[in-house]
Amino acid sequence: MSPDPGRAFTVEPWVVREPRLDLDRMGQVESVFALSNGHIGLRGNLDEGEPHAMPGTYLNSFYERRPLPYAEGGYGYPESGQTIINVTNGKLIRLLVEDEPFDLRYGQLRRHERVLDLRAGMLTREVEWASPAGRVVRVRSTRLVSLTQRAIAAICYEVEVLDEPALLVVQSELVANEQLPARDEADPRVEAALTDPLVAEQHRSAEASATLLHRTRRSGLRVAAAMDHEVHGPDGVQVSTEATEDIGRTTVIARLEPGRTLRLVKYLAYGWSSRRSLPALHDQVRAALAAARYTGWDGLVAEQRQYLDEFWETADVEIDGDAELQQAVRLATFHVLQAGARAERRAIGAKGLTGEGYDGHTFWDTETFCLPVLSHLAPEAAADALRWRQSILPLAYERAEQLGLAGAAFPWRTIRGQECSGYWPAGTAAFHINADIADAVRRHVAATGDEVFEREVGLELLVATARLWRSLGHHDSSGEFRIDGVTGPDEYTAIVDNNVYTNLMAQQNLRYAAEVAARHGRAAARLGVDAEEMASWRDAAKSMRIPFDEVLGVHPQAEGFTHHQVWDFEGTPPDKYPLLLNVPYFDLYRKQVIKQADLVLAMQLRPDAFDLEQMRRNFAYYEALTVRDSSLSACTQAVVAAWTGHLDLAYDYLAEAALVDLDDLAGNSDHGVHIASMAGTWTAVVAGFGGMRMDAGGGGISFAPRLPPALSRISFGLRWQGRQLRVEIRPDEVEYRLVSGPPMRLRHHGEPLALDDEPQVRDIPVLDPVEPVEQPHGRAPKGRHPGS
Repeated sequence: MSPDPGRAFTVEPWVVREPRLDLDRMGQVESVFALSNGHIGLRGNLDEGEPHAMPGTYLNSFYERRPLPYAEGGYGYPESGQTIINVTNGKLIRLLVEDEPFDLRYGQLRRHERVLDLRAGMLTREVEWASPAGRVVRVRSTRLVSLTQRAIAAICYEVEVLDEPALLVVQSELVANEQLPARDEADPRVEAALTDPLVAEQHRSAEASATLLHRTRRSGLRVAAAMDHEVHGPDGVQVSTEATEDIGRTTVIARLEPGRTLRLVKYLAYGWSSRRSLPALHDQVRAALAAARYTGWDGLVAEQRQYLDEFWETADVEIDGDAELQQAVRLATFHVLQAGARAERRAIGAKGLTGEGYDGHTFWDTETFCLPVLSHLAPEAAADALRWRQSILPLAYERAEQLGLAGAAFPWRTIRGQECSGYWPAGTAAFHINADIADAVRRHVAATGDEVFEREVGLELLVATARLWRSLGHHDSSGEFRIDGVTGPDEYTAIVDNNVYTNLMAQQNLRYAAEVAARHGRAAARLGVDAEEMASWRDAAKSMRIPFDEVLGVHPQAEGFTHHQVWDFEGTPPDKYPLLLNVPYFDLYRKQVIKQADLVLAMQLRPDAFDLEQMRRNFAYYEALTVRDSSLSACTQAVVAAWTGHLDLAYDYLAEAALVDLDDLAGNSDHGVHIASMAGTWTAVVAGFGGMRMDAGGGGISFAPRLPPALSRISFGLRWQGRQLRVEIRPDEVEYRLVSGPPMRLRHHGEPLALDDEPQVRDIPVLDPVEPVEQPHGRAPKGRHPGS
């Protein structure tokens, strides 16, 4: 229960508890304690607002434009960036005790505890504080962002006087354009664009409610925030509300006797639009607020619990033998759900709605890491994220035309669909995002069996991405189809020919697009697809060049990669990592050093393209070169380490992926949690130790489970084509149980298995020993397995 002195949180199975306030860890805790539903995001700031590391109230895809500075311009460079902004803060509830502000930096803090309850979906706080004058109060607050009522957040705030009567004043506020810490920006134009980004349009107040409406200066978006209150206290309590352009404030005044409680329930509603009129948006949030008040605090709490009970029934991962890992996997799954649950045709950002890291942008992380998890646990959220991709196709077509290409060129990083990467070798050239989107479509359709989605959403995405590959690549004189001058997942190797990951994923994209177009002929014809075009996709896929180094017996990450000079790892001191902050990119680009799994990720996503011996040789080769300067790497290395028999190493990598935010392993969790690593944590368990793979044709599912020696049991659930399945792995055997849905077939270590009402138990084959692999000097994962 007691936390390690080096950790911010205690270790408990279903909650994340901060037992005492630590101002030095405030940014990390604010991110971990962030609540979201995919539409609204509230960082885990203190109710009174100060002290803080970074205030944060975010609405999905609500952003401001800012300039993208270039030392030298060039054709096709994006002209402006997009940055998520801190919208009207409704979390604020300030307290005065006999005219002294409740501020933890003054007086005496006798107790302070916050708890994130993963089953209830709520953040609770309990404080005992003595004012500088010696008045002692107990404050309890509970915060939620509703997973059932998309526009709603709510706070229950209680104050109890512990020693002698006291006059209390509670100020519950909406604050727009609140002062933020200075951004680390070299360009003053960027700072200017994001200072006071909201322009007031309307403010209204009533007895216990207020509404503020603003618009952004440059992006032209309109936002509405509204609050209403229920107040329960002693006789004579006074309630009043006022509003100005940037502040709405409800003031509650009461004289409280010892042992009595003043209780305030605050309902918040948020909405934004680029199209709705001022009256329409005002009425939208007021209606949402009325529905929340009708439901009541207890009703919102009950709805939240019911929603999460249903989610955890499938999604829970049970781990015996490592309490820290158990807690971390549940936290990771919870944050992945929060990122997308009610996003509803909006993007899922790399930080979700937990912080301003990466300017709130979404990348390929979403499709490659997050959506495969959501397709098995919350499939409607995954479907909506892909519908968002479909909605930005016009911009992707426009970008492809600008680049002289056919089809669609999806942005490397964006909020609303325009390319926002000012560094083209890692942005524009990373065309693999097209294939990542196509792969997410393929996996979602396989997991759900949703042919309507495939026809109405997937087909258009597949056709657009396949056309891009057909125009980007070309057949050389030998007849092989090449894709030259691109950047794969590894950002330390840019502008290369025939990146194996890119080519394999493009190959699958082309094949699947032809297959789906043939299956939905009429819909494909409306998109202009004919038999000749489908044949050209199949031909390019069949002749796709996949480089192989015959001398070393491995696949080079890209053409010629294995001939580059190997990075001097032993001569690189620890303080030079991450290399991107300490070494010129040109030096990284010409050496064998890898930021994040690239060829190894190709093996995870396209295992059908490698035999076991190739997989083992490739894994050993690239382990020695991968420095993991990206949080995207450890989860992938965990999966392939498990597949190739390195179970202890897979366990170490799983822990690194899972604990990246709980232990702040990257040192930047204050910017927001690492959503892709959290999603990869689930994948490392289910695909790694569970050995889950989709059949190459997409019609079936197989498992090849094995436990690492440190763990005595893993149990996980997932959805598969209308069924709920649970898999329980023990050291020598595994049990497959069909919880609900019709009978199905799967494969266990290659053996066909029919599953119906009765659970099926199978032995786990003995694992052949494998030669250990090595990492770059000083870059091995922290040893967690026994004997490390």
